[in-house]
Amino acid sequence: MASSMTPLSHAFASVLFVVIGLVALRGAPLRAAAADTLSVDQPLSLSHGPLVSKRGKFALGFFQPDNSGHWYIGIWYNKISKQTPVWVANRDSPVSSPESSRLAISSDGNMVLVADNNSRSAIWSTNVTNIGSGQTVGVILDTGNLVLADASNTSVMLWQSFDHLGDTWLPGGKLGRGKLTGGSTRLVAWKSYSDPAPGLFSIVLDPNGTSQYLVMWNSTRQYWTSGNWTGSSFTGVPEMTSADAYPTSMYPFDYVDGADGSYFTYTITDDSVLTRFQVDVMGQIKVMTWVESAGEWMPFWSQPKAQCDVYSLCGPFSVWADNSLPSCRCLRGFRERRPQAWLEGDHTAGCSRDTALQQCGGAQKGKKDGFYAMPDVKLPSDGEGVLAAGNADECGLACLGNCSCTAYSYNGSCWLWYGGFINLQDMSSIGAGGGTILIRLAASEFSTTGSKKKLIIGVAAAAAVVAAVTVIVLVSVFVLRSTRVKALRRVEAGSLTAFTYRDVQSLTKRFSEKLGGGGFGSVFKGSLPDATATPVAVKKLESVRQGEKQFRAEVSTIGTIQHVNLIRLLGFCSEGTRRLLVYEHMPNGSLDKHLFWSGSSHGVVVLGWEARYQIALGIARGLDYLHEKCRDCIIHCDIKPENILLDKALVAKVADFGLTKLMGRDFSRVLTTMRGTVGYLAPEWLTGTAITTKADVYSYGMMLFEIVSGRRNARRRQDSSAVDFFRPLAARMLAEGELEGLVDIRLGSDDVDLAEVERVCKVACWCIQDDESARPSMASVVQVLEGLVEVSLQPVPRSLEVLITNQTNNNVEFFSGLSPE
Repeated sequence: MASSMTPLSHAFASVLFVVIGLVALRGAPLRAAAADTLSVDQPLSLSHGPLVSKRGKFALGFFQPDNSGHWYIGIWYNKISKQTPVWVANRDSPVSSPESSRLAISSDGNMVLVADNNSRSAIWSTNVTNIGSGQTVGVILDTGNLVLADASNTSVMLWQSFDHLGDTWLPGGKLGRGKLTGGSTRLVAWKSYSDPAPGLFSIVLDPNGTSQYLVMWNSTRQYWTSGNWTGSSFTGVPEMTSADAYPTSMYPFDYVDGADGSYFTYTITDDSVLTRFQVDVMGQIKVMTWVESAGEWMPFWSQPKAQCDVYSLCGPFSVWADNSLPSCRCLRGFRERRPQAWLEGDHTAGCSRDTALQQCGGAQKGKKDGFYAMPDVKLPSDGEGVLAAGNADECGLACLGNCSCTAYSYNGSCWLWYGGFINLQDMSSIGAGGGTILIRLAASEFSTTGSKKKLIIGVAAAAAVVAAVTVIVLVSVFVLRSTRVKALRRVEAGSLTAFTYRDVQSLTKRFSEKLGGGGFGSVFKGSLPDATATPVAVKKLESVRQGEKQFRAEVSTIGTIQHVNLIRLLGFCSEGTRRLLVYEHMPNGSLDKHLFWSGSSHGVVVLGWEARYQIALGIARGLDYLHEKCRDCIIHCDIKPENILLDKALVAKVADFGLTKLMGRDFSRVLTTMRGTVGYLAPEWLTGTAITTKADVYSYGMMLFEIVSGRRNARRRQDSSAVDFFRPLAARMLAEGELEGLVDIRLGSDDVDLAEVERVCKVACWCIQDDESARPSMASVVQVLEGLVEVSLQPVPRSLEVLITNQTNNNVEFFSGLSPE
C-alpha cells in the first residue's frame, strides 16, 4: 500500500503527522513511544514522541509550556492528566522549531540538543569529558532521573539530571553541597509560569557549612531558613515533630555529612503516591501531592506560610495588599514594567515611573518634586537613617536633596529610601496599623497651581452646574434602575455589594419565601435583578451588637474567602439595627434534610454512598481552608448537617463560617439554644478551656457518624424519653468488624464501599478524642479520605466507653438536656 503513494501523498502525510503532533503536545504529553533509552542510532525527535520509563511513571521529550511559543526538552509525569514538568534541560535556550530539533548522543558520547540535523553546535549538552563515541546511552528512570550511562552497563552513570536540579526536587534526589569543589545543588524557580528560565527565587543548603536550608532572592537575600537539622527535624519547622501535621514516616528525610559533601535526600514509603518538592514562581517552597480525584496537585506543606513574607514578590515601586486582586499593585504614579508577566501572576519586575523626577532631570525653574503619603503600611526594610534631620520637614528636604532618594518616613527619626524600594505592605485592610511612607513623584503628578488652577476650577464648576441640572431631571426616572444595575455589576465583578434595606426587600419580595431558620436568624429566598434572576439566600442576623464600622470590616473579611466547598457571600445590608447577609443560593438545601428524612418530601432524595463520601471529603477540604489557608484562622464553632449546604451537583458547601466574629459574645448563647447543636460540641466547650480549630474537628467527627448511618447521633425514642446514641454503637461495631450494620439501611449493600466506610469511621473516632491534642488537623483528615495516608483504629474515647457500658445495661439516660429530633 505504501509503495502506491505518490511523492505528493508522502509529503502531505508527513506534514499532517507533524501538525497532529504539535496539536497533541499543546494539550498533553505524547505517550506513543515505549522505549526508555536514547542511543546513537535512536535520537529523540518530536515526531517520534517521548521516551517513557520502564514502568511508565515518567516521560522525556519535547514540550511547550502553556501560553508559550517556545519548546523545551523536559521530564514530566506520564500517568497523570495534568502535564507537570519536573526538569528542563534547555531552560535558558528554548527552541522555536521542534520538528527539526533532536536530542541525540553526539560523537563525543554526550547527550546534546541540536536545532537541526546539520547543526554542529549544541543548544544544550551534558558536557562530560573523556568519553568516546558509541560508548554511552541516555536512560529515563522511574525515579524521574535522566542518566547518561555506559552503553555496556547502564548502572554505571556518567551524568544524571539529579545533579542538575531545576525547580523540583524528586524523591531520591540529593540537595546539598560539595566540600571539595564548594559548589551546591540548588533548586531555582521558573521565571514565570510560561517560562522555565531560572527565576529569582531559590533554595540551597547553607554554603557556610550548617545543616539548614536557606530560601533566597536573587541568590543574595535570605528570607526564610529551615533551621538546623536535629536528626529528625529542622528547628525552624516545628510541625515536622508532629505526625499529624507532617507524617515523617511517609516522607522520611535523611541527612548525609560525608568527606566529599553534605546533602539531604528524602524517600516515599508508598510508591503509589506522587509527590514533589518545588520552589514556586511566587517564591514559596512547597511539598505537593497529586490527587487524581481532583485532577490537581494539592499543597501538603509550604514556607514561608504567608505569601507576603516572600522577599520582593511584588518588585520595585509596588505594594502588597491582602484584600486586592492581584495582591500586588503599582504605586500612584507608576505602571507595570512587564504588563504581560503581570497578568500571568509574575510581579517580580515591579513597576516604573510614569514621569521622571523633575529636579533630577533638568526640570524647568520653579518646578519641584513632591510627595504623597501612604499611611498604615509596613515600611520597606532597606531604608537608611539620617541623624541630621530633626523633624519631618527636614527629613523631606533631605530626600529632595538627593536625586536617588525615592521616599522617606519620619516617626521621631528620619529614614530615606533610594532606588526601587521593595517589600512595602498595605496593612489597612487587616487593621494592624503601621507607619506612613511618603513617595516622591514629579511635580506634574500633582495638581497645578496659580491662575491656571483657578481657571480649571472655574470651568469644572460651570460644567458641574450644568451636569447637576441634567442629573436632577433624569434621576427621578432612572435612580431605581441605576441602583439595581450598579449593585448587580458589583456582584458580577466578584466584590461585595452594600445593599440598602429597600434593595433587600425588593430582592426577597418582602421576605415572602422563608427557607429556614436557626439561632443566627431566619433565611429567605430572593433573586438578583439580572437577566436570569440569579437566586440568592438572604439571612437576617439577630442580636448583632457590633457597630457599623466593625460589622462592615468583618463582613469584608468573610467576603474575600472563596473556595469550592465554602458558601460564597455576595453582599450585605447594614442600616441601623438591621444586619443582613446575601449568599449564593443552594438549590438542594441543607445536608440534614437529605440524611434524616423519612418520607417523600419534595426535592429530597436518599444520598448514595459515593455522594456521601464526596460530601464528607468536601466538608473536610472547606474546613482545612478556613483553618490553615486563610490569612487569619477561622474557627467555625458550629459544624453540623444544618450548616452544610448542597449545590445542584450535590457539592458540599460549608455555611455560616465567620459568624462567630459577627455575633461576638452572643455566640455562646446561640450555641446553647440552637436545636441539636449541643450534640456536636467538643468537651472543651463544657470545661471552659480555650477553643481552637480542634473543636471543629470534633464536631466534624460527630457528623461523620451521621453521614454513615443516616440517623442522628442522639434522638428520643417514641416509647420513652430515653436517648439512643449511635456513636458508641459505631465504635463497638467498628472494633468488631461489623461494618454492614453501621451503614444507612436505605442504601443497597452492593452500592456501598465497605473499605471507605471503615476509613470514614476510623477518621470519625480519631476526630472525637477527648484530648484535643490527640485529634487530627483537617489537613490530615483530607489526606486520609483521599487515600494518601492510612489511619489505624483510634482508642475509644473515655466518654464513649461509659456510653457503651450503659448501653449494654440498657441504660441510656444521658444528656437529658438535649433536644434531638
